[in-house]
Amino acid sequence: MILEQIATGGCQSYLIGCEDTSTAALIDPEISQIDHYLALAARDGLRIRYLIDTHTHADHFSATRQLARKLAVPVVMYRTSAAPFVDMRIGDGEMLMLGRLRLQVMHTPGHTSDSMCLQIEGSVFTGDTLLIGGTGRTDLPSGNPEALYDSLFQRLLKLDPSLRVFPAHDYKGRQSSTIGEEIASNPRLQKRDRAAFVDMMRELNLSMPTHVTEALRTNMSGGKSVAQLLAEAAARVPFISLAELKARVEAGDQDLIVLDVRERDAYESGHVPGARLLPRGQIELRVNQELPDPTRRILTCCELGQVSTLAAATLREMGFPHVVALDGGMKAWRAAAYPLNSGQEP
Repeated sequence: MILEQIATGGCQSYLIGCEDTSTAALIDPEISQIDHYLALAARDGLRIRYLIDTHTHADHFSATRQLARKLAVPVVMYRTSAAPFVDMRIGDGEMLMLGRLRLQVMHTPGHTSDSMCLQIEGSVFTGDTLLIGGTGRTDLPSGNPEALYDSLFQRLLKLDPSLRVFPAHDYKGRQSSTIGEEIASNPRLQKRDRAAFVDMMRELNLSMPTHVTEALRTNMSGGKSVAQLLAEAAARVPFISLAELKARVEAGDQDLIVLDVRERDAYESGHVPGARLLPRGQIELRVNQELPDPTRRILTCCELGQVSTLAAATLREMGFPHVVALDGGMKAWRAAAYPLNSGQEP
């Protein structure tokens, strides 16, 4: 078996493949690593046949849907997953054929109701059900400490103690463990009484994951994260540096329209000399009035450089082919002590 483990912060994803047939599956992929996964598969001579999420993630943005569109292969999740874009819903005890390998599903609810573990050739991919030195939390949507206890003590921990454990997360740089090592040393698994385990899980009082609402929204619906929207916009838009814009302003460049897409109060407190105001939320409604000539060169700017990137992409989609965005924003412009005008432009 070919196994590649890819870490993204504390998130772990896995590319597993059959050496004889060059077929592969990608488990718990994270959206920022798409090019990395494809490069690894190409290097190892693998063709990805399945994109698998072990559960609905709340702490990272899944890449399964975007990769499915790119590769024309199915997204696989447990059969009770709420995500509408799942192509193959799989049940407890069922298997995926991966060339000569068999990837068997074990339903392990508790962290989420759709959590599953995947067993293959001496290894088990445990998602967030069992972590190295810990377990998945049970205080997020569809979490249940009683169900997690049963999944662990009645099912997962009864597997061969020598099985390698590969979790979906580890924040201490560890790559794997074994079932036996976790039974012996995992602090949460020392609470072998059901009531004691449930009480412990209910009293953990953990902080919420960063972007939990956005992650659940995108992973359950197939929608896009803000970071994904920004990345897609940046891929369609050229940029101009702060220094280049300063030089053009000082040279009195009349061919470039500088369009400030912040709100009026931010604009009037300080803007690039000669910049026009057109807030991002009004572009679609006012563009014909404010920018009647679609052939003009236009530069968008905002406070941090993100909203202006989205604005530039929108204008290009609306038929302004010469729009560019400022690489940076007014915060960096001010920090560089570049010239500012305040109030309204005459």
